Amino acid sequence: MKKALITGITGQDGSYLAELLLAKGYEVHGIVRRVAFEDIEHRMWRLKGFHDRLVLHSASLENYASLFKVVEKVRPDECYHLAAQSFVSYSFEDEFSTININLNGTHYVLSALKEKAPACRFYFAGSSEMFGLVSESPQNERTPFHPRSPYGISKVAGFDLTRNYREAYGLFACSGILFNHESPRRGFEFVTRKISNAAARIKLGLDKQFSLGNLEAKRDWGFAGDYVEAMWRMLQQEQPDDYVVATGATHSVGEFAAAAFGRVGLDYRKYLVIDERLKRPSEVHLLCGDFAKAKKTLGWQPQVGFGQLVNMMVDADLKRLGG
Repeated sequence: MKKALITGITGQDGSYLAELLLAKGYEVHGIVRRVAFEDIEHRMWRLKGFHDRLVLHSASLENYASLFKVVEKVRPDECYHLAAQSFVSYSFEDEFSTININLNGTHYVLSALKEKAPACRFYFAGSSEMFGLVSESPQNERTPFHPRSPYGISKVAGFDLTRNYREAYGLFACSGILFNHESPRRGFEFVTRKISNAAARIKLGLDKQFSLGNLEAKRDWGFAGDYVEAMWRMLQQEQPDDYVVATGATHSVGEFAAAAFGRVGLDYRKYLVIDERLKRPSEVHLLCGDFAKAKKTLGWQPQVGFGQLVNMMVDADLKRLGG
């Protein structure tokens, strides 16, 4: 039985990936912060229903010794490094911790694997935010990076570090350059979940308005459940490589809001308040991914379309709120 180790297992991607690996017969280990064990109901809600099939370990991305001990104990066959401070807007407020946690955490995991599990296959969660101020569209694996946020900068550094461990030490190390991917498990601080939740709450009479910043920003939005399949496929190849994972279609924040409120028969413009404070200091205006390499090499392509994704999220929030 293969053993997989997932950092960030309590997050959106980590939970979907854990379910996928369990279904494939893996022994799944996850790294969580100690506070998660003290508040399982709140901090591990995404793992509900299969929590007892996981082996969870307490460790911190900020502590090399704790990560080293987990790797030494588990000796995983595959490691998926998903944990990060991933909320882009917050990275402007606390750029020091974002860069320190995201870069050092990646370095610590790679170093521990090199020392204690050198045959382990490693996946690094890159991001379309690495492209930032794009020079071409759509973006592929050869598009230059020009990050526009501390988060994007930290991911470029992690990408380069992962490639360096592949080239310098021979680790089977891959990076997935994943474009925006959403689901009913998305955190409420992210704009897509904020919109789907607002649509449900306003429809049920729980709220009367909601706030957004830049309605014109365009993103390539896919379903997180599809994207974790691509992660797994990367580590099943004969040679390690880096891949863009995307849908190839873009929609603006305004279009997302229109689709979400349309699902409940409302016009979002009647309830929207524009809040200038929600706009980024340096905006990324357009991201669109070219996943041709992933399609050709991995045999992967997205299964859930934009409309289906939006409906899925709104329906889940309606159900959660009792509507």
